Parts: sequence; structure tokens; C-alpha cells
Amino acid sequence: MKLFLDTANVDHIREINEWGVLSGVTTNPSLVSKEGRSMRECLEEIAGIVSGPISAEAVSQDTEGMIREARELASIAENINVKIPMTPQGLAAVSRLSKEGIKTNMTLVFSANQALLAAAAGATFVSPFVGRLDDIGNNGMAVVEEIVDIFDTYGLTTQVIAASLRHPMHVVQAARAGAHIATVPYEVMVRMVQHPLTDIGIRKFLEDYEKIKDL
Repeated sequence: MKLFLDTANVDHIREINEWGVLSGVTTNPSLVSKEGRSMRECLEEIAGIVSGPISAEAVSQDTEGMIREARELASIAENINVKIPMTPQGLAAVSRLSKEGIKTNMTLVFSANQALLAAAAGATFVSPFVGRLDDIGNNGMAVVEEIVDIFDTYGLTTQVIAASLRHPMHVVQAARAGAHIATVPYEVMVRMVQHPLTDIGIRKFLEDYEKIKDL
């Protein structure tokens, strides 16, 4: 399973990219607005850091507007794909964009039915939102499992991005569910590397080294 970072903060992207574990980035208008920058400026800088897929979101509600925005966003860098919302208008946009060779990420997906429609329309990626489903009392990861199972059964090439992940166990569960990608907030990525026994082990090794370093 590949790991994407769900952020528009370029400092965080640089930091995690230096770990050698980052395969891509997902953004949205809310994340970009936190940085106080224009969408284009932010995406251009991210594209200069990350060579893998970068998701940028179209905000139009009509098909023609989505297509117009998608073409503009995709022109910023060759590794940018466009997030399109799961609506009838969004499906029509994805279908046409896929024929133009523009990669898409169908977002705000909350059911296997929606994911199946996205794949049929030609979406490159589909993003089920795990945490938001959990918030309303549903089992978000079960939806990811269902989507992966359907895609595997029929050999669908659309990749599943487990999104709206809230804690490190969500990442483990996404991997066990067979998601192709987990897009992870910076804070969760940092917590993934941490373990109290690792800290204890490092301290013990350093203490013991102090005893022998001058021998």
C-alpha cells in the first residue's frame, strides 16, 4: 500500500518526503486555504517536491465548469490529478476527462455503489472517506473492504484511496482491507513512526554506550 500525505503544507511535505516513504499528496480547498496561498502557487511548489500523484480539487458544481477547472489544474504539472465530487455532474465530467487522458480522483465517496459508478466512468482513483462514515455511526473501513473486493473481482483498474483517516490504526486497517493507497494527515504520519518501546530502547542503548565508550 502506498502512503500519500493529506495536506497543502509544503514544509510538512518536504519533511515526510525526506523520510523516503511518500508516494503522493492529496489536497483540497480547505487545506490550501489554511496556508493562505493561491491554489496554483501551492500546487506548483508541491509538484517541485513530489514526483508522485498530486490531487487538486475542482470546485465547480456543473459538468462544464468541472471540466474547465480540471484542464487548468492538470496543466500545472503532469503528475496532477483532479478531484471531482461524486455527483451525476461529476460522473459526466470524469467520463469526458478520462477520454482526454486527464487523471481523476472521485472524492466524497461513501458507498460501494458510488465507487462502482466512479470506476465505470473511468476514474483513476476513488476516495472513500472512512472517518466521516465512522462519525455518523457507520463502519467506514468496511466500505473500503467492500470496494476493494468488488474491484478485485472484476479486475477494475481504478485505485482505492482510503481517505479521512483519523489515527494510525486506520492506516493499518486500510492496508489490511487492501486499499491501494492511504492518504494520511501529517499528525497521523508522525504518530505512525512513534512507539514508547523504541524510545526506551534508544535511551538504554545510549546509556550502555556511555559505559563503554572510553574503554
